[in-house]
Amino acid sequence: MKNKIKELKNLKEKAKQGGGKVKVKKQHAKGKLTARERIELLVDEGSFDELDIFVKHRARDFGLDKQHFPGDGVVTGLAKIDERPVAIFSQDFTVFGGSLSETHAEKICKVMNIAMKAGIPVIGLNDSGGARIQEGVVSLGGYADLFLLNTLASGVIPQLSVILGPCAGGAVYSPAITDFVFMAKSTSYMFVTGPNVVKTVTHEDVSFEDLGGAETHASKSGVAHFVYDNEVETLLNVRKLLGYLPLNYRDKSPELQFDETTIKPEQKLENIVPDNPNKPYDMKEIINLIVDDNDFFEVHENYAENIICGFSRMGGTAIGIIANQPAVLAGVLDINASVKAARFVRFCDAFGIPILVLEDVPGFLPGTEQEWNGIIRHGAKLLYAFSEATVPKITVITRKAYGGAYDVMNSKHIRGDFNFAWPSAEIAVMGPKGAVEIIFKKEIEKSSNPEKALDKKIKEYRDKFANPYITAERGFVDDVILPGETRLKLINAFNYLRTKVDTNPKKKHGNIPL
Repeated sequence: MKNKIKELKNLKEKAKQGGGKVKVKKQHAKGKLTARERIELLVDEGSFDELDIFVKHRARDFGLDKQHFPGDGVVTGLAKIDERPVAIFSQDFTVFGGSLSETHAEKICKVMNIAMKAGIPVIGLNDSGGARIQEGVVSLGGYADLFLLNTLASGVIPQLSVILGPCAGGAVYSPAITDFVFMAKSTSYMFVTGPNVVKTVTHEDVSFEDLGGAETHASKSGVAHFVYDNEVETLLNVRKLLGYLPLNYRDKSPELQFDETTIKPEQKLENIVPDNPNKPYDMKEIINLIVDDNDFFEVHENYAENIICGFSRMGGTAIGIIANQPAVLAGVLDINASVKAARFVRFCDAFGIPILVLEDVPGFLPGTEQEWNGIIRHGAKLLYAFSEATVPKITVITRKAYGGAYDVMNSKHIRGDFNFAWPSAEIAVMGPKGAVEIIFKKEIEKSSNPEKALDKKIKEYRDKFANPYITAERGFVDDVILPGETRLKLINAFNYLRTKVDTNPKKKHGNIPL
C-alpha cells in the first residue's frame, strides 16, 4: 500500500505541473497566473476539491498520441468562497494553449452538471486558444455541449466568466451566455475573429487591444461588465460580487447584520438636486448616501453611463439598483442604456434580488441614429423586463419623469410596489417648454412678444404640472417624501416586501423583443 500511495502522490504532483516549468515561466512572463494559482487566489484557503485530475485526451491524429498531460488543459472542481460552495473550472494555457478538446469539454460539463444539481454558482476562468484544431469537429461539439449547459443553467444558478487570456471564435459564446463577464487589462481579449482575419476580410488594421481588449469591451461593446488592472484585482472582485448573490434561484442573498437604530435623516440629500431643472448632478451621490456603508458595486461602469446599474445593501439586504444619470446625456434613455438596464433587471428578477429604481429621466434619445438602429425595439426590452419582474420593486423619482420613459422606469402601472417622489419631481408627458410650444403654439405666435409669452406659459405649466402632486392625487406615486428621509422609507418598504408573492400568467416563456 505504501508504494501505491507514493505512486498516487507522484501522479498528482505531476498533474499539478501543467505544461511544465518552461511554459509556466512563459505564462508568468506575460503577467499571467497559472490555472491553479488563480484558483488558490479566488477561493477560501484549502477549500478546493479537484475533480478529473487524471483525465487525458483520446485523440490520435497529428502526433497527439505522443502528447499527454493529466487534466488535459483545464482544472475543475468544487470549493468555497466566504464559506459558501461554488463550482470552478480554470483553463490551463500551459497545456496545448488551454485549447478545448473533447475531454476538456467533458470535464467542464461534468462540473456544471454537478453545480446545477447542487444549486451552486459556476465560475469559469477562461484562458484558451479556442477549439483544439487537431480534434476537428469533436472539439466543436464540445463547445456546443457547453453552450447548451450554459443556456439550461441560465436563471438556475449564477454563472460568472472571468477572461484572463485570449478568448476567440466559438469560445466567446459561452461567456456571452453567462451572467457576468470579468476581464483583466492588457492580458485578456475577446473577439469572434482576430486582427489578422479582420485585415484579410475588411482590410482594417487593428490591434488585439483595440479589437477585443478589456477596455474596448468595457466601454464600447458592453460585453465586459467588470474590468480591472490585473488578475489579482479581478479575482478579488469576483469574490466581492458573489457576496451579493444567492447560490441559486431558490436561495436568498447573504444578509449582513444591521442595527435599525443607526438610521438617521440625511440632510445632504436636500442639496443635491439643483433648483434649475436643466442643470446636471451626479446620481451616484444620492446612491452613496442612501445605501449601507456607502458601498455600491457598479456593473458596466464605463458602458452606457447615462444609466447606472449595480449591487448594494439596504438594511443589510442585498438589492439591485437601476438609476438614471443626469450627469451623462441628461440621463436620457438610449439603445445601449435600455439594453444594459434590461439585462440587469432580468438577472435580479431571476435570482430574487429586490430592485430599487432612482429616476430622473427626460425621455428617450431622439434622432435618426437611434430610430434607425431600433430604439423602439431596444427600449421595449427595458419595459418588458420591468413589467415581467416579480421581485420587490421600488421607485424614487428625484426629478424628471417625462413621457414614455416615466412608464418604463418601473412606474406603478407596470407593477411597481412602492413608488415615491421627492418634492422636486416633475412628472408629465414632456418637459414644460415642449409642452407649451405644442399646447399654446397659436397663442404664442399671435402674441406681440412671443418670447415673453412663451416664458409665461412655461412658468404656468411648471407651477401646475411639473410637480409630483397631481400624480400623487391619482395614487400613481404612493407618497411624496422628504429627501432626507429616503433611506428610512426605503429600508422600511423593502422590509414590508420581504414576503411579497407575485406571479405571471402560465406560459412556456414570453417573447421579449430581442
